[in-house]
Amino acid sequence: MTRIGYTLMTEQSGPRSLVDQAAHAERAGFDFEVMSDHYFPWLSAQGHASYAWSVLGAVAQVTEHVDLMTYVTCPILRYHPAVVAQKAATLGVLSEGRFTLGLGAGENLNEHVVGLGWPSIDARQDMLGEAIEIIRALFEGELVTYDGEHYRVDSARLWDLPDRPVPLATAVSGEKSVRRFAPLSDHLVGVQPEPDLVATWNGVDGAPRIGDGARAIGQLPICWDPDRDAAVARAHDQFRWFAGGWAVNSDLPTTAGFAGATQFVRPEDVADNIPCGPDLDAVVKAVSAFWEAGFTDVALVQVGDEMTGRFLDEAAGPLLAALRDAAPSAP
Repeated sequence: MTRIGYTLMTEQSGPRSLVDQAAHAERAGFDFEVMSDHYFPWLSAQGHASYAWSVLGAVAQVTEHVDLMTYVTCPILRYHPAVVAQKAATLGVLSEGRFTLGLGAGENLNEHVVGLGWPSIDARQDMLGEAIEIIRALFEGELVTYDGEHYRVDSARLWDLPDRPVPLATAVSGEKSVRRFAPLSDHLVGVQPEPDLVATWNGVDGAPRIGDGARAIGQLPICWDPDRDAAVARAHDQFRWFAGGWAVNSDLPTTAGFAGATQFVRPEDVADNIPCGPDLDAVVKAVSAFWEAGFTDVALVQVGDEMTGRFLDEAAGPLLAALRDAAPSAP
């Protein structure tokens, strides 16, 4: 059965609102919750970008059973991988084993702030590979010294660790990244419902098999609102960047860049890509593309902070029931 998650969007909600949403989403019946880890919103209209790790610490204390995850953290520039390992281990302890560390090669939007430039995709993937090696080693609880091409670690050790190592989920986008990171990861993260991602992952020697312990975790924006026109307008205002695709989104450095790149995206273009309005069947249809592609988990994004409370109160319950009725049973 596909697991349905809720996305805590640091770009569109302030930190106190995110903590409230986390508790509310657990009560509504979501299976897991993911949190974006950004320094900038995508567009200025979203208006927020709090520090995900502080918020996750609070979320771990107001929730009891939902799994938690970063979707995703970039451990290559803004954060050193040794520090990411410490943060993740601490969340693992605070959440009593409910935390998964989602990792990816990042976006210029968030990483440029430390003034180290923006490497090519090949360099970023090399850096991510080294970062995962460091994080894995530190999760063992032993003293770690590492001398790589991109990172050095000098006699580091994590002193507070959960009972079991924090699982790692890595964002992949094509055959090259799948083959590189599947053997280093516990789970797959994919932003599009592409069957080839899952099929390729399951064919890589040494990779944990999706559907047999490993998860394939996707994400889908929706804009629920009783008024469809209001939903389309809100999605266009705050989420039209989604139309650019990740090949573009990963390289743009500022919210002004995203505004410029999306200036000709029309409201109807956004509505073609994001289910908008009160029609829950449209959401089920959009989510079904993920389970048909072999994904085991899908995290929904409710676009717009102003409607999250009503969405969780009025729509989440019926939507979760419809999704669980429609989802295929586990083999």
